[in-house]
Amino acid sequence: MFDVNASLIRFYEKEFDVLKPKKNKKGNRLFTPEDVENLKIIFHLIRDKGYTLNGAKDHLKGNMSETKDTQRVIGSLENLKKFLLEVRDQL
Repeated sequence: MFDVNASLIRFYEKEFDVLKPKKNKKGNRLFTPEDVENLKIIFHLIRDKGYTLNGAKDHLKGNMSETKDTQRVIGSLENLKKFLLEVRDQL
């Protein structure tokens, strides 16, 4: 989904308090939809916006609700773009 190694996701799990996946008996991580949304936000801040790890942590602590709203808008726009490209290809 994020096109990264699992070790990077495990690292982010240790670094960011907002990520708390449950683990089954085997130790596999079970991410909730909220965890996935938080991962999207973290990847957006670090990859797209160029935040450092500490900068992303500080941003999430101070602006979590605003950041979640922004991420929802970005997701909606990406879905709309995908739909419009499909319509264009069908014409």
